[in-house]
Formats: sequence, structure tokens, C-alpha cells
Amino acid sequence: MSPASLVLSTVLLSTLAASGQSGPSASDAPKIVQPGAPGQPGKLLTPETAAGPRRIPAQADIEFMQGMIMHHSQAVEMTDLMPARTRNKVLRALGQKISVSQTDEIRFMKEWLRDRGQATEMPMAGMDMKGMDMKGMEHMHHDMPLMPGMLSPEQMKALARAKGPKFDQLFLTGMIQHHKGALIMVEDLFDTPAAGQDAVLFDFATDIDNTQLAEIKIMQSMLPKERK
Repeated sequence: MSPASLVLSTVLLSTLAASGQSGPSASDAPKIVQPGAPGQPGKLLTPETAAGPRRIPAQADIEFMQGMIMHHSQAVEMTDLMPARTRNKVLRALGQKISVSQTDEIRFMKEWLRDRGQATEMPMAGMDMKGMDMKGMEHMHHDMPLMPGMLSPEQMKALARAKGPKFDQLFLTGMIQHHKGALIMVEDLFDTPAAGQDAVLFDFATDIDNTQLAEIKIMQSMLPKERK
């Protein structure tokens, strides 16, 4: 490994380790006790319950979460291609970090939507495809609106066919495009009146913005200068 690659590897792994630190565990959360009626024991409340009923989320909030689930799912699909197509240890470490974090975030987003009585898929993504032939399914797939930055079916096919340095290049340029799309989605959310007021959603979207911006910078540093 060249000195430049060694430095880059050290910086990347240090950055990933820092960004992967988990927050306080549930056991560290403050205990909230609601006094009971005379002669009755108190009731232990979660912070969410103590805060009272959740406000109804804005439609833009719902669509952001549903769209980001689809967006994250493609990123995970991209990282799933890595084991058989690249030996680049630094790139694989980054891909593993993206896969783990975005899989966890998909789980979180689905829980957020279910807790608010909302579907976890965008309406078109949940269409009944029974009786639809392959041509019809392909037509529907091409007609489905892609979230900002998502790779086209043609780009995904090219990535799946590539190996070695060619795969590395397509993965990096594709994931940079993908991450920039996520930043656009966050910006659009916060630019929408009455959207992003949910405290949990606000923190989550802000974290996506910060994390993916940092990862874009890492990936740009891994590309040849003429490809940045």
C-alpha cells in the first residue's frame, strides 16, 4: 500500500469509527414517574409518553420518510454488490459502514411511520402486481419516480457488471450522486412550510445531512483527481 493510500485508509477508518459511535442507551434515559391515585403505585413513563400525544405529521414529513426508505434501500443494494466485485479494503470498509447505518435507518424510518399510523411505502411502490406480465412490470419500474440522486436501472446494471477498478470508480461516482440526492431531499423537506417540525424527524434529517456530506468528501478524496 502506498503512503498516500495508508494515510487515506487511516483517515477513513478514524472518521468511520467516530461517526459510528452510538448515543446514550435506553438504560441511560431519565426515568419519568407519573404519580398514581391515592393508594396506587406510580407509573413509569417513557420520554415519548410523558411528552404527550404526538402531533399529526405533515404530509411532506411522511413523504420524506417513505421516499428516504426507497432511497436508502438502493444504497444498501449497491453495497451488497461489493464482496464479489472489489478487493479495495478501504472502499469495502466504507461500503460496510454505509450498509449498516442505512439498514438501521430504514428500520428507524419504518418504525417512525408505523407509530404515526402511516404506510412504510410510497403508494406506487405498494401497487398490486398480480397478473402483470414482465413487460408491464418493467414499464412500471421505469415509470416509477426515482428519488433525487438515485441511480437509473441502466446505471445499476452497469455497476453490477463491473469488477475491480472499474467497479470502484462506478461505485464511488454513483454513491456520491446518491448521497447528493439525499442532501437535496433534506433541503426540500426543510424548505417546505410546516414540514420538519417533528423533533425526532428534525434530528434524524439533520443527522442524514451531516453524515452524508462527510461521506461525500471521503469518497471524493478516493477518486482520481480527474473524476472528482
